[in-house]
Amino acid sequence: MPLKLDLKTGEKMVVNGSVLENVGQSAKILVHNMASILREKEILSQEEARTPASRVYFALQCAYMFPQSREDHLRTFRSLLADYLAACCSANDVGEEITTFVDASDYYKALRASRKLIAHEVRTLDAFNSDMTKLSEIAAGAGDDDEDDQISSIQDEKELLNDT
Repeated sequence: MPLKLDLKTGEKMVVNGSVLENVGQSAKILVHNMASILREKEILSQEEARTPASRVYFALQCAYMFPQSREDHLRTFRSLLADYLAACCSANDVGEEITTFVDASDYYKALRASRKLIAHEVRTLDAFNSDMTKLSEIAAGAGDDDEDDQISSIQDEKELLNDT
């Protein structure tokens, strides 16, 4: 079944590693055979891959788009995914889903499943950040205590110097 794509003016996509851009009005494209295709909204740049889950996504994206270096990207992917799952075992089910698609050489479905890993990471970090709110409030007063201790210490040193 052909894949139908609608591209807005200026929208980009990558087809088999080549960047295409619609420079005219809205374009409709029908793809009749197998091709590695990513729309602009699905593409993550290396600079944007700042978190562990986004690095997993980026490695898979490279494996999908660049078959000539796929094995290198898959080694990176497997290492990054293993590190993520070791640190956050609550994502094991998502990791297994991604790995199943990779093992079947269905890299686009693996890439789509890795979005769940990013969503898991976002939920985990959000929960962590909300837990940190109380600790931040407690820590906010830490500088005041340190400053008072430093002033007290300086006064003690002055008194010792005056006594001698």
